[in-house]
Amino acid sequence: MLLWSLLVIFAAVTEQADSLTLVAPSSVFEGDSIVLKCQGEQNWKIQKMAYHKDNKELAVFKKVSDFLIQSAVLSDSGNYFCSTKGKNILFRDNHSNIAKIKVQELFQHPVLTASSFQPIEGSPVSLKCETQLSPQRLDVELQFCFFKENQVLGSSWSSSPELQIPAMWSEDTGSYWCEAETVTHRIRKQSLQSQIHVQRIPISNVSLETRAPGGQLTEGQKLILLCSVTAGTGNVTFSWYREATGTSLGIKTQHSLSAELEIPAVKESDAGKYYCRADNGHESIQSKVVNIPVRIPVSRPVLTLRSPGAQTAVGDLLELHCEALRGSPPILYRFYHEDVTLGNSSAPSGGGAPFNLSLTAEHSGNYSCEADNGLGAQHSEAVPVSISGPDGHRRDLMTAGVLWGLFGVLGFTGVALLLYSLFHKISGENSATNEPRADRRLNPQEFTYSSPIPNMEELQPVYVNVGSVDVDVVYSQVWSIQQPESSANIRTLLENKDSQVIYSSVKKS
Repeated sequence: MLLWSLLVIFAAVTEQADSLTLVAPSSVFEGDSIVLKCQGEQNWKIQKMAYHKDNKELAVFKKVSDFLIQSAVLSDSGNYFCSTKGKNILFRDNHSNIAKIKVQELFQHPVLTASSFQPIEGSPVSLKCETQLSPQRLDVELQFCFFKENQVLGSSWSSSPELQIPAMWSEDTGSYWCEAETVTHRIRKQSLQSQIHVQRIPISNVSLETRAPGGQLTEGQKLILLCSVTAGTGNVTFSWYREATGTSLGIKTQHSLSAELEIPAVKESDAGKYYCRADNGHESIQSKVVNIPVRIPVSRPVLTLRSPGAQTAVGDLLELHCEALRGSPPILYRFYHEDVTLGNSSAPSGGGAPFNLSLTAEHSGNYSCEADNGLGAQHSEAVPVSISGPDGHRRDLMTAGVLWGLFGVLGFTGVALLLYSLFHKISGENSATNEPRADRRLNPQEFTYSSPIPNMEELQPVYVNVGSVDVDVVYSQVWSIQQPESSANIRTLLENKDSQVIYSSVKKS
């Protein structure tokens, strides 16, 4: 009877062992949750419960529990089962059925592609992170990120699988890859690394140009030296030199085919020959030498007068010499007398220029000159000139005296002619009483009135020049005697004669 009871108990245990079952999902994708349930045992019957994968123990519980895989990956694929251990000898160890789980790929590993893996420097490159979702999960959203040498490119994660790089340079050479992940951040996959090698083009055709206001360079202005190349990639190093010294004036390195060097204010000493060099790592190439002239405005000129003698006189040849000590040729000189233009003279090679003038009495006064080379005219100080000597200002005084003397003589000559005509009329009426004409020159002191009636012709105006030969001034004396109304009154009138003495000073020539 006891034996029969034991057989019944063992049969029940065996039946319970056969009922242990592992419940697992039939379809799993990357990122999905996997829940394993071990069913058929009660908590009071077991000492422990374990879950296994490919005969490896995954987890052990002291009671009936589920096993959770939060986010499945491809490596979670395998054969799973569970087991229990009884609390006493009446409950032996049990094993569940084997559940085969295959985790399917949600999307393929991305592949990095580029528009060119050997781009030319300066050219754009398009990177693309290519992958494909499972047909059963086309609704899954992905985001992408691109990397170079562990450095994130662009704006980190983006929904776009493409990245545009505007220009690639030699320093951009390196390893590139991309990553794709689900928006839920459960599954992330990385592409293989791809090498991008940027090709550099050597520079060519280096040239130097100058830029100055108005096209010509004047002292004090800004000068720009432009160094450029027609071809070349990458960082180009530009440098400028002066041929006379060979020293560098400046260096610039930049991603461009040209660069400028500015000289804020050039000096006369900056004139000369210049060149530039360009280098992008292959070799340094020099431009042609360019001559840069610096035009100098004229300084204030100096006027110098040169005459044959110590004093200037009418008829002399006066040389006016104008010279600006500084100024770029050609220089045009203008000559002035009292601000009236006399003429001009040019100096094609610089220096001074002369102007000859034949003097007249009107050429006394101030003289000046002006220098102009197109950069602004400069005027000299005025130089006074006084024309002297026998043909100078004394001749002017003599001429004025002679004119006044002639006017006086002409005036008295008219009066004399008038008196003569009056006396001639009287003498015609009293011809019997007239004496013969005395053929001699009157002297003022010879009017002695010894004759009762003087000769009427001797009553003409008399002119006498007073002064010796050595004296420069000549005086002329004129007497005028009026005719009386009757001969009886002649003596009385002669005693009361009206004499006029006129002095006119005239220079001798």
